[in-house]
Amino acid sequence: MNPRLRKAIGGVLILIFLPAYVWLAATLAAHLPGNKAVQLLFYVVAGVAWGAPLLPLLSWMDRGR
Repeated sequence: MNPRLRKAIGGVLILIFLPAYVWLAATLAAHLPGNKAVQLLFYVVAGVAWGAPLLPLLSWMDRGR
């Protein structure tokens, strides 16, 4: 597959994934208990975890012929 096409597909997938991830994280955050420590832990994990699903996509985008 053409590297340019691969990057275009990956960019579109990232633009679809990120708003969906933010929506899911915000929905889950609404159901958290009022405990500040639980909320802090959730936001730290949610703030870092978005990158894990994107790593395989980014490596696929960088693959050459």
